[in-house]
Amino acid sequence: MSHLAKIGDLLEQARQLACAYKHLTGRPLGITGEVAEYEAARLLGLELAEARTPGYDALRGAARIQIKGRVLGPDAKPGQRLGAIKLDHPWDSVMFVSLDEDLQPTGIWEADRANIEAALTRTDAKSRKRGALSVAEFKKIGRRVWHG
Repeated sequence: MSHLAKIGDLLEQARQLACAYKHLTGRPLGITGEVAEYEAARLLGLELAEARTPGYDALRGAARIQIKGRVLGPDAKPGQRLGAIKLDHPWDSVMFVSLDEDLQPTGIWEADRANIEAALTRTDAKSRKRGALSVAEFKKIGRRVWHG
């Protein structure tokens, strides 16, 4: 069994636990990022970077890709934001993995560094200074690379 397949088996167990935990407590377990990274690698043939690599989570050849994930259910609030995108680290593009309430992928978008830098420096809004883009903003500057 491959390394990625072993990760997939473990994450499937974690998904089930996370869903049960959310059902019981109403709170997320906090594995969205790991699931998003795995799903992007599995679905798009990326190589996961070593844990805690500054700036990026996966490689596509020499391209360094930062991966962000968000659970977007039917009652998702508009204006949800991606996690911080730090411009002071090396990376070439960012992928956003949309997940449903069961932590299953529903779509993947990718935006290159130039478009993200332009969007983050377009205004002086506090959220942009922190490197935060809304999901809607990201989808506008990116392109869909996988359909669920």
